[in-house]
Amino acid sequence: MCGITGYIGYREAYPIIINGLKRLEYRGYDSAGLVLYNNDEIKLVKTKGKVSDLEKKIQENTDTSGTIGFGHTRWATHGVPNDVNSHPHYSESENLVIIHNGIIENYDTIKKALIERGYTFKSDTDTEVLINLIEEIKKKHKVKLGKAVQLALNEVVGAYAITVFDKEKPDEFVVARLGSPIAIGIGEDNKEFFIASDASPFIEYTKNAIYLEDGEMAIIKRDREIRVRNIKDDALVKYDVLELKLSLDQIEKGGFDHFMLKEIYEQPKAITDTFRGRMLPNEGIIKMQGIDDHKQKFLNANRIIIVACGTSWHAGLVAEYLFEDIARIPVEVEYGSEFRYRNPIITENDVVIAISQSGETADTLAAVKMAKEKGAFVYGVCNVVGSSIARETNAGSYTHAGPEIGVASTKAFTTQITVLTLMALKLGLEKGSISKTEFHQYLIEMGLIPDKVENLLAIDDKVKEIASIYKDATNFLYLGRGFNFPVALEGALKLKEISYIHAEGYPAAEMKHGPIALIDENMPIVVIATKKGHYDKVVSNIQEIKSRNGKIIAVVTEGDTTVKEIADHVIEIPETEEALTPLLTTIPLQLLSYHIAVMLGRNVDQPRNLAKSVTVE
Repeated sequence: MCGITGYIGYREAYPIIINGLKRLEYRGYDSAGLVLYNNDEIKLVKTKGKVSDLEKKIQENTDTSGTIGFGHTRWATHGVPNDVNSHPHYSESENLVIIHNGIIENYDTIKKALIERGYTFKSDTDTEVLINLIEEIKKKHKVKLGKAVQLALNEVVGAYAITVFDKEKPDEFVVARLGSPIAIGIGEDNKEFFIASDASPFIEYTKNAIYLEDGEMAIIKRDREIRVRNIKDDALVKYDVLELKLSLDQIEKGGFDHFMLKEIYEQPKAITDTFRGRMLPNEGIIKMQGIDDHKQKFLNANRIIIVACGTSWHAGLVAEYLFEDIARIPVEVEYGSEFRYRNPIITENDVVIAISQSGETADTLAAVKMAKEKGAFVYGVCNVVGSSIARETNAGSYTHAGPEIGVASTKAFTTQITVLTLMALKLGLEKGSISKTEFHQYLIEMGLIPDKVENLLAIDDKVKEIASIYKDATNFLYLGRGFNFPVALEGALKLKEISYIHAEGYPAAEMKHGPIALIDENMPIVVIATKKGHYDKVVSNIQEIKSRNGKIIAVVTEGDTTVKEIADHVIEIPETEEALTPLLTTIPLQLLSYHIAVMLGRNVDQPRNLAKSVTVE
């Protein structure tokens, strides 16, 4: 949930660390800090607030020289956001320093034991407990830092990605992970090393990186090859150095005011990149190696269980309609956070699909591990290459959306739906539940989707005008049916996330079972009313709203005349197959949320209390 980054080498560390923190701020932004080491002196600066606040504080009165250091941007778990609880944290002697992403669940027990041994604590964090445990073990067993870290981590319960520095070992870091990601960038000839929660902080310096697996730690020394060890038994681990495909322009705003807007506008390309090389309309085939290699697992499955969280869960709900309608395979969609604790019935004949943009979502990852233990075949749908879920699953497909920096997912949603649609179509053809003619028609329509999204983006000014009318509303309802019910949920989530306006999504028919009581002349209701799929029923729902003076913002198919006569505002989308409409109907809802949030002065890319990747429970 937090962002960590660091450097050891021959360059000045400060500019690398501070710029890295800016790139990682999507992971947490309630406080920030860094530590530098130079000439036997540890310089530690931290503050409540954003990385920009940290930068100002450093510029006031801090020597930033030094070729080794690390930094942290925080999403608070233990302890409120303030200067003291910010990372990095010293040990009591101030010889050791740590940054930490994750949660130490048994910190209170350890803290009480350390207090009995004379330790005192300045912060409310679990992280300060961990660094003092490491120091206690180092003193008690008279071991080096690496061994002390290993022994300490065998005593803790929870999740972590940590970096630890010891003043007595000024040319090394120790890093370790369990449940929270960490990447190590390797400079030429091992002359410099970078650490980060993802590769974005060091992409301009090296394309070579190691991703630590769960339960691994690395000792990083200047001018030395990295050693990776198993935390449990201290055995040396062989590792692969991966070549990064990320580029610098992908993680910059490119002239847009916000990353979110940039990522909304990137969707035509992102969707194309997702089906490029997989969908071959001229040949009449879909090529997906993960499906081809394990086809019988899907075709013989009793059911598909989809596990996900947040926006990915909404993509999973769309997939439920896709797989059941097109491939005729029963589907259940589960929140990862509930699934992992519910003692679910899973058999070897089940297929579990785990969906996660980051591939690091803690609850989804835990659900993956549990499903594998119970014998299910697990398939991952992720965006980040080499992520934990991608490595943990039996097979999978990447969405190829490119980096998504804005906390509120946009292109992740549409590219996940694209992958899931390809999967459903491929399996539907294999099962014979759709004809070759239907299959070819879907391929043709899928190929047109990016241009249709591009055309939708051209109505941005119209959506902005609607946003200006309703920006001061205190509540919104979003209604949809069939394939577009999950889009209603997603539209409501987007508005809540970035504007802080209360919004709820419902199946349109369920409005009569409670929410209709909320409707009055001050209530905007966004209704997805495309021509295909229960259109007449949705029109009836709209008439019910209008009779109660609700303000209707309708998303309709081009050429619609019926809803236009009833609704206060109409946003038209191009016509397409019903199963593909979520790829279009979601675009104006993303834009509506974005413009309302901007007009209200919200921090669109970094909404309060949220972080991009939820790597802790």
